[in-house]
Amino acid sequence: MEARGKGIRLAHLTPIPIGSTLREISEQLLIDMEKLYSTKKTEEGRLLTELFAEEHPKLRPLPDFPFEARKALTVSITSRSLVRIEGATYSVPSRWAKLDATALVGVEDIKILCMGEEVVRTKLSKGKKDIRYRDYMPELARKPQAVRQVAPELIEELGGPFGKFWEVLIATYGEKEAARILSKVIGAITERGEEEVRGALEKALKEKRFDLLFLPRKDEIKKISVPEPLSGYVVDAARASDYNHLLAGGVS
Repeated sequence: MEARGKGIRLAHLTPIPIGSTLREISEQLLIDMEKLYSTKKTEEGRLLTELFAEEHPKLRPLPDFPFEARKALTVSITSRSLVRIEGATYSVPSRWAKLDATALVGVEDIKILCMGEEVVRTKLSKGKKDIRYRDYMPELARKPQAVRQVAPELIEELGGPFGKFWEVLIATYGEKEAARILSKVIGAITERGEEEVRGALEKALKEKRFDLLFLPRKDEIKKISVPEPLSGYVVDAARASDYNHLLAGGVS
């Protein structure tokens, strides 16, 4: 095994390869090794690919799930929904605040598991921070002033129609009022989900309407037709003064 590793290093990793990511370097290494393997022959003149094709049916089947070379860590999430992993700081959904989580640390990214949910963060070097404002949507829905402060970063994270929608709000209402409206949109995302709100915004922008009337209320009651025998009855709405009359001893 050690000799094989040394051979790969001398043949494919010398000089040290250059790439923007480890994944890119790894993929190029596999391509180079496959190219060499496809032409290599035994002393008898047989291709290694032929030998492997003969042996392949005799091999044990692969596991149902691929093995992930990750280091498992138990981490604590702060009251601000931040977690520190190997010297770097990451934000996680605010509903995880003050809980323990499991961090599966890989070469390029980190999977953070909590409450049966999972988020993936790009692995950062020591001292770096990855703060994502979409992790704080419930809080931002209640704090328009906070939305105003982080709107550019949040809009960039959301992408799609949200950027155009924010531009229209700014041009129409000004930054302060636009932040209030955006906080209501964030509340809708928290309640209804990002994809549903995204679809409503795309439709609103297409038809040049920005009041989100295309997003029906979650508690909207389905209208039921009134049976014919009951259609002639009219029920008067109560007034606050009616209750004063009853409290004074009056008869309804």
